[in-house]
Amino acid sequence: MTPQLAPTRTGILFVCLGNICRSPLAEGVFLGEVVRRGLGDRFVVDSCGTAAYHVGEAPDPRSCQVAAQYGLDITHQRARQLASADFARFDWIVAMDRANARAIEQARPSGARARVARFMDFVPDSTSQDVPDPYYGGPEGFERVYDLLRRGAGRLLDAVLAERAQEAG
Repeated sequence: MTPQLAPTRTGILFVCLGNICRSPLAEGVFLGEVVRRGLGDRFVVDSCGTAAYHVGEAPDPRSCQVAAQYGLDITHQRARQLASADFARFDWIVAMDRANARAIEQARPSGARARVARFMDFVPDSTSQDVPDPYYGGPEGFERVYDLLRRGAGRLLDAVLAERAQEAG
C-alpha cells in the first residue's frame, strides 16, 4: 500500500546541464509515474539546468520524440536555469549526474533544506553514477536515457513517499 502524503504538495526538481535532454525527460517520466499512481494533486514536478545555454527553448526534439513514443508530452516545457528560489520551492532536487550534483551544492543558499539526490541512486542494478548525456549522440542514447529514467522513477517516488510518511509520524 502506498503511504498517504500530508495535504501539502511535495516539490521535485530534476536538474541536468542545459535542461533540454535529460531533465525534461525525467520530469515527464516521473510525472507520468505520479499520475499513474493517482498522486498528481500531491506533487509539483519541474526541471531546470545548471547552465543558461538553452533558457526559453523547448526540449530537444529527440527527447520529445522518445517521450511521445511512450505516451508522454513534454513539448510544453521550456528550459530554465537553476535559481536560488528553487531551494525553497522544492523538497527534492534530483541531479542527473555527479557534475550537476556538485553544481547544485555550490549554488545551494545557506540554510536551504531541499534534499539533493542523484537520480542513478534509484536505478536498480546500475553500475553507472550518471544518467548519460545523449545530446551529442543519436536516437539510441535518448532511448537509453528514457529506459534509465523509467527504471528509477518508481523507486524515487517510493523514497519520497517514505520520507513524507516518516515526517508525518
